[in-house]
Amino acid sequence: MDISFALTGKGYVILASDTTAARSIVKMKVDEDKIKVLSPHLLMAYSGEPGDTVQFAEYIERNIRLYQIRNTYALRPPSAASWIRRTLADSLRSRKPYAVNLLIGGYDTSTHQPHLYWVDYLGTMSEVPFAAHGYGAYFALSLLDREDGLMSGSSYHDPEAPLEEGLKTLRRCLDEVAKRLVVTPEKYKVKVVDKDGVREIEI
Repeated sequence: MDISFALTGKGYVILASDTTAARSIVKMKVDEDKIKVLSPHLLMAYSGEPGDTVQFAEYIERNIRLYQIRNTYALRPPSAASWIRRTLADSLRSRKPYAVNLLIGGYDTSTHQPHLYWVDYLGTMSEVPFAAHGYGAYFALSLLDREDGLMSGSSYHDPEAPLEEGLKTLRRCLDEVAKRLVVTPEKYKVKVVDKDGVREIEI
């Protein structure tokens, strides 16, 4: 049962994913990193079938790295997201499709803008200000989508919010999942990408 969240702010993208690796009712480990660093300014959170997720994420990571070695510069987030979506769509039309849901977040050093993409296992992609996959989406999206949140001064999603405010909004989503979901993940791994690159944050 994977849960992942992502949101954008003023010059950054935050990605968060639970660290539980489980099969049926059995918990295998609680320190699984489900967020891949694809390039200095690009992250990808993945969820879905355990074997598919790791294999697909490693394939994407190595091919984006290969592109950077061959061309001496990294793919920009919009280009990388389009290629990842195409790769997933091509696998869907093969004998061995990947059952993987993705959140792709990056910072474009050319335009100095953050980008966040929601991709599902059918190869559907959309650029969004915030996103979620898994059971956590049932609770978090309604919080983030409140239109009157900014007017009331609450910590709902604001695309112009500073990093501290973005982390506060993410914390609210995690608390809501802990309050409402029957089986709550123990830990989350949180990573931020901005003009300075990728870093991990304790929350």
